[in-house]
Amino acid sequence: MEIGVNVPNFGPGTDPEVLRRWARTVEGLGYDLLMVSDHVVVTPDVAEQYPAPFYEPFTTLAWLAGITDRVRLGTTVLIVPYRHPLVVARMAANLNQLSGGRLVLGVGVGWARQEYEALGVPFERRGRLTDGHLETIRTAWRNDADYRAGDIPVWVGGNSRAGIRRAVRLGDAWHPLRLTLDGMRDGLGRLKSAADELERPVPSFAPRILLHLTEEPVTGPDRPAGRGTADQIAADLEELRLLGAGSVVLDPFVGDPEETRHPEVAWQALATVAARLGRGPAA
Repeated sequence: MEIGVNVPNFGPGTDPEVLRRWARTVEGLGYDLLMVSDHVVVTPDVAEQYPAPFYEPFTTLAWLAGITDRVRLGTTVLIVPYRHPLVVARMAANLNQLSGGRLVLGVGVGWARQEYEALGVPFERRGRLTDGHLETIRTAWRNDADYRAGDIPVWVGGNSRAGIRRAVRLGDAWHPLRLTLDGMRDGLGRLKSAADELERPVPSFAPRILLHLTEEPVTGPDRPAGRGTADQIAADLEELRLLGAGSVVLDPFVGDPEETRHPEVAWQALATVAARLGRGPAA
């Protein structure tokens, strides 16, 4: 099972040098995947959680591809309706080529109504737009030699009925975000049911979980996967492996933008988990 990291590409403490150090830390600790998030316009609803500066994901990953050697690079998640699908198809294909085939395209429908309005995209149609755009992207990759760049895995986020069906129809993996273990078990059951109904294969399982290391155990049915002691987090990862996860992304952003001023706290948590899992510096 590969383990990745969602790197904050936003917030008051983030700048190119911090992003460079994030990349070297993730790769140096032996993690397999480095992913970043997506917003285009930092409207008030976005800024409340993810304030500026916000580094655009394709631009950021293209730069990070040049200062990393091994780690795969991806989005968690790209908001599909924000860009013309042929632009996404071209940027993704080019980035996959330039990085030596290391791209993972995680996608979703988004939630920021004000950002949709600023971009002139109808918020109420975001699900249908996402479906249509993904179909166009896949068609371009499949049929137009100018867009071809090897296999790019598409991870589809969303835990709603529509999101799960989208993962079955248009994704290579289902990419749920920050659920409890029970929530993921329930989602996997619904994923299989949707695949049976649509007569399609069940996609892979690639969740993103919290990474919030605590000194004392965290208990209770609402505990999200990835919150707790090092032993609890290691047990969560083992349970996800047993549930069939081929990839798990650790998200060390707990929710306060001021965290981005102190990335060493997250780096230490990542080092603790890497050591607990028997991972070490990349060769």
